[in-house]
Amino acid sequence: MHHRDPFDRLLIAQVRSERLPIVTADRRIADYDVPLIDAG
Repeated sequence: MHHRDPFDRLLIAQVRSERLPIVTADRRIADYDVPLIDAG
């Protein structure tokens, strides 16, 4: 578990299940090996 925020973990689960990229400036999201679009 890289993140303590439960909402972020829900977003990561949704990204994985839908196979969609996530737009975020949070670099810790990249630790989950999900498609990432840098918003920072």
